[in-house]
Amino acid sequence: MADDLPSAVLFACNANRVRSPMAEGLMKLFYGFEVYVDSCGLRPEPDLDPFVTVVMDEIGADLTHHRPKSFDDLEDGSFDVVVSLTPEAQHRAVEMSRGRSVEIEYWPTEDPTLIIGSRDQMIEAHRRTRDQLAARIVQRFGKPTTGGG
Repeated sequence: MADDLPSAVLFACNANRVRSPMAEGLMKLFYGFEVYVDSCGLRPEPDLDPFVTVVMDEIGADLTHHRPKSFDDLEDGSFDVVVSLTPEAQHRAVEMSRGRSVEIEYWPTEDPTLIIGSRDQMIEAHRRTRDQLAARIVQRFGKPTTGGG
């Protein structure tokens, strides 16, 4: 059974260009303005992975305004839930949460950029990651409340 929606959620991964932006976009698509959502990475890269934009556009999640950022770039560190999508991000999230009342969760998530193959195979890997994140978000936070879900 899903918990009540928290007021602020952070998704974290390594580069903030694939998994955590996907999770952020899905959360915003599913719950709109009911919850503040952000994402970050340990070593952010300048641009989103182009396949992320493709697979998120397929479901109506617009990531054109996403700018990769690090934990240090966050405007606010007051999150109710921090979801780490990589082991490295999990360690940083635990450090960040010391002395704070925050739930830290680790959701091991496939890195679709490790798939080497045709464009179709790489797109399919990104779709699997998107769909894995979508299912986990709904399982954790409950039925989507917006038309996008």
